[in-house]
Amino acid sequence: MIYKIRISLVEHIIRLRRIIAKFNILLLLCSLLTSCAPSPPNNIENICSIFKQYPSWYWDASSVQAEWGLPISVLMAIIYQESQFRANAAPPREKLLWIIPWKRPTSAYGYSQAINGTWKNYQLDTGRMSSNRDAFGDAASFVGWFTYQAHIKVGIPMNNAFELYLAYHEGIGGYQLKTYRSKPWLVTVAHKVQLRAQVYRAQLILCKNSLPKKPWWWFWHN
Repeated sequence: MIYKIRISLVEHIIRLRRIIAKFNILLLLCSLLTSCAPSPPNNIENICSIFKQYPSWYWDASSVQAEWGLPISVLMAIIYQESQFRANAAPPREKLLWIIPWKRPTSAYGYSQAINGTWKNYQLDTGRMSSNRDAFGDAASFVGWFTYQAHIKVGIPMNNAFELYLAYHEGIGGYQLKTYRSKPWLVTVAHKVQLRAQVYRAQLILCKNSLPKKPWWWFWHN
């Protein structure tokens, strides 16, 4: 009887180890695949709701503000406009012969919709070579970095969501050439970003004290 119990116990241990091994493999795959990235927040119209659902996003946004001087409300308004907080956002594919899905018009990808070349410049300038466009913290840092470049090179105030978005969309060179003047639709979008930043700022003032505090170990995340 004791012998049978021991065999049964060993079998259970083996099964448990197999389950744990499969779970670890699943976690590894989730860390590698975009499909395991967080889904967009349930209510992207309210910054308090966003940060209560994803506290780490608030901590990331706070880090961006501390490092680059970009207000949290402006950061989140830009990301809202670019991707609606979708980790794997990308421009829709063009159509070949009107029906066949073809290539994408640009390499823009992720929360920030950064294109390949500009993302590479960010990595080289900051030394963050392992950063990913579908990771919220990395994408948020990119937005902070780019808007700071616009600030120091063109003099756009870091709280001016309207002008910052024009530079973000057109590139700093395009902004200096005022290419946006031939794009009335873009000016309209920039005004929307400005308005959303104002709304987010007002919301954040009301809920900031109730948001989860950044844990002491979070600096290791960055």
